[in-house]
Amino acid sequence: MSPKRINPILFLFLIFLLFSCSSRNEKDGIRIGFSQAMVDDEWRQSMNNAMQLRASLYPNITLDISNANYDVQRQITQLRKFIADSVDIIIVSPIQSKPITPIVEEAMNSGIPVVLVDRKTDNEKYTVYVGADNIEVGRNAAKIIVSNIRDSLRVIEIKGLKGSSPAKERSLGFHQVIDKFGNIEFCGAIEGDWEKESVTESFREMLLRTGPVDYVFAHNDRMAKGAWEVARNLGIENNIKIIGVDGLNGPNGGIQLVKDGMLAATILYPTGGDEAIKTALGLLNNEDVPKNIILNTTVIDRFNAEIMQNQLNKINEHQTLLESQVSAIKRQEQLYYSQSNILKIILGFSLIILSLAIYSIYSKIAIVRKNRQLEITNRKITVQRNQIEKIANEVKESNEAKMNFFTGLSHEFKTPITLIMSSIESLREWDKKKGNKTGFEIELIQNNSNRLLRLINSLLDFRKVEDQKFNVRASKTNIYKFSNNIYKEFKGEAKKRGINFNISSNNEELDLFIDRNLMDKVYFNLLSNAFKFTPDNGRIDIEIHDNFEESSISIHFKDNGIGIPENELKNVFTPFFKGSNNRKNSSGVGLHLSKQFVELHLGKIEVKSHNGTEFIVTLFKGNTHFNEDQIVVDPEIVDSTLINFSEDITMDDTHIKLDTNTGEERYCILLIEDNRDLSFFLKNKLSVEYDIVLSDGTDGTELAFEHVPDVILCDVNLPVKNGFEICEILKNDLRTSHIPVIILTALGNKESFIKGLQSGADLYLTKPFNYSILTQSIKSLLYNREKLRYYYTNNIHKIDQVQSFRNPEQLFVRELNKQIKDNLDNAGFSVENLADALNISRVQLYRKVKAMLGISVSDYISNFRLENAKSMLETTDKSIAEIGYSTGFSSPNYFSTAFKSKYGVTPGAYKKSF
Repeated sequence: MSPKRINPILFLFLIFLLFSCSSRNEKDGIRIGFSQAMVDDEWRQSMNNAMQLRASLYPNITLDISNANYDVQRQITQLRKFIADSVDIIIVSPIQSKPITPIVEEAMNSGIPVVLVDRKTDNEKYTVYVGADNIEVGRNAAKIIVSNIRDSLRVIEIKGLKGSSPAKERSLGFHQVIDKFGNIEFCGAIEGDWEKESVTESFREMLLRTGPVDYVFAHNDRMAKGAWEVARNLGIENNIKIIGVDGLNGPNGGIQLVKDGMLAATILYPTGGDEAIKTALGLLNNEDVPKNIILNTTVIDRFNAEIMQNQLNKINEHQTLLESQVSAIKRQEQLYYSQSNILKIILGFSLIILSLAIYSIYSKIAIVRKNRQLEITNRKITVQRNQIEKIANEVKESNEAKMNFFTGLSHEFKTPITLIMSSIESLREWDKKKGNKTGFEIELIQNNSNRLLRLINSLLDFRKVEDQKFNVRASKTNIYKFSNNIYKEFKGEAKKRGINFNISSNNEELDLFIDRNLMDKVYFNLLSNAFKFTPDNGRIDIEIHDNFEESSISIHFKDNGIGIPENELKNVFTPFFKGSNNRKNSSGVGLHLSKQFVELHLGKIEVKSHNGTEFIVTLFKGNTHFNEDQIVVDPEIVDSTLINFSEDITMDDTHIKLDTNTGEERYCILLIEDNRDLSFFLKNKLSVEYDIVLSDGTDGTELAFEHVPDVILCDVNLPVKNGFEICEILKNDLRTSHIPVIILTALGNKESFIKGLQSGADLYLTKPFNYSILTQSIKSLLYNREKLRYYYTNNIHKIDQVQSFRNPEQLFVRELNKQIKDNLDNAGFSVENLADALNISRVQLYRKVKAMLGISVSDYISNFRLENAKSMLETTDKSIAEIGYSTGFSSPNYFSTAFKSKYGVTPGAYKKSF
């Protein structure tokens, strides 16, 4: 389609659209912004209605009414928005005079006229004020009182909102009159906020304090009504004459209150809404408008209340009729404009359709030809796109397969490393027991095992960085002590090779927020490179510089090794980089990981090479550069969640002692592990103290249900179900929910750890793990279970009082106690009945109770009955026989025998002791 042929048609279409809309924009609109102080009361609503009615008579006026709702700051915001929107005129009823004054001046300075309604500001910098004379309102109220003066009068004043101009002026006018009369006693004033709830309590207190009064002048009818309600509650409403202000018509208005006898009088205070709109239009039409437009007020009492009400009702009727007529006119206008626009659009589209029809006949042949060419081109593009997508998917799948292979292989390395390191640990302990010094070969194997583990972790870290799965966990750390600990680990290597290895700092008390795990890897990567490329008898330095005048510190790693060619410095931190002068084996990922870890701290790492190599790590002080969820409050606790056992950690196996070898019965451990070497190693080590049941993962749950072991050790990667699934099954089964489960896995990431906890695991150990920590963990879990068992067996009848039970075994004990308690007086209630009530077999119930509580079910039922009987002996006056029968014993003799057997005293003797 030719652009030269379509442009005239589009131009014609635009002309018709503009023409169709021109009738609605024949005259520019007038925008009026009104900030109302509040709209809760009828007087303000009446003002708004009057404004809207007057504005509706002019179709070119847009009236925007905003409610400040007693909030001065909100009113300031509204006025500033009107100024920013460049409205034609602003109308405002200030909540308080002083805060609004500068905003009104700001509007005037912007060239926007400002009309004040009802209330004034603190100066004369406004365009027009529309409202009644509030000083005259106060005088009129005082004149009513003076006209009824006798020997003496007592008067109370109830003021409006403090800081508003009506409250100030009404009070001023009121006192200008009554202060002239010495026989009028002014008893005091109460400050309200124009609502009756704000004055009722303080008015009550003043009446009780001052005694009877003759007149009350309230600054509006709502507060006047509140004063009358207080007087009525005190029974003195007939003795007080109350004068209000507003004189609104309606069921709750001042006129009705005068008719009902609640008020002696009210002063009609016109809203000025209609006059405000007329004044605004006069200003915009450049008419001469006076600075202050004062509205007339009228005193309404019982003599003219009926007349005023009738007149206002007539006005309201006319106003309602006028509103309906205006609405009808607007609907007719909208209908006219809609029909006119539709007609013009139809004519425009008709012309366009005619033009397009002519053009379509001409262009149809050309379009057919071009469509054929486009179809051929599209086929070619589609074939090429499919080929590109196929190649891209193949590359992606190939790359993902390689990464998954190396990641999976790296995880598989951790199991044999566990065996190597655990075996080395056993050999070292054996030498220690024999009093022999550990051999050089054993130290060599251990050092290289640790080195191999670090290389594997680097591969896994590289995959995490590629997938962007690292989360910083920064904690407050003394950077010198942290650096010094790592320095000590390399000190032996430096001494062996004669390398002058030093560490220094100009501020050894400097604290930084760092992720110790990530920064530990940065240090090891940089120092490993330094030792790798520095010849024997060389020099390596760690220098920590606190830049006192700046918000950062720098850590320098210097060596006098082979250095890096200058043209290759920019590639040092790229993955798999290897320098041209590097003749040593290197993975090329260490420096890349170091850069990523430093940048996770929002720091930077630089490299220089001159007579050796210098790496400079720059980090920020403080913690403001981290998010709140990246800061660890208690690093010791948090860091121990994912334990890295690659370091040489030792633990005293005697920390918790359990008697595992005395007696015939020993604790039983179920080991679910598909690696035969690891399972054989753990069985040989653990069988010294425990009975071991082995599973290769195919029958783990079945063996757990069959043997009900005391502890379960479970690997994650298993042939049928993974360790998380097995743990979840066992923890959700009534028969095995009480058994502690230790997860053994090579997966050390946060997601796997959380998944392990969600499955119900009691402990999560990553491979390679320290055997001493494993045995200590087993003993701790058994010890904790013994404490729980002791609590259950010694607090049988108290457990139901505890409301914080959550885990399955606690709920099981509660249900067990409930069933026994419900059948406490049933001597025939047996173990079989209890098993049926709990919906498990008798054998399963026996094993569950035996494993959790260490006693048989029948003994537990007996103990429960005796505990309740003992409690009844202490707290009731029942006879021995009654207590025996009520706790399920078939005869008093049997009860006495059982009680004495357990507590060493007969029930009668025990009862006498209380």
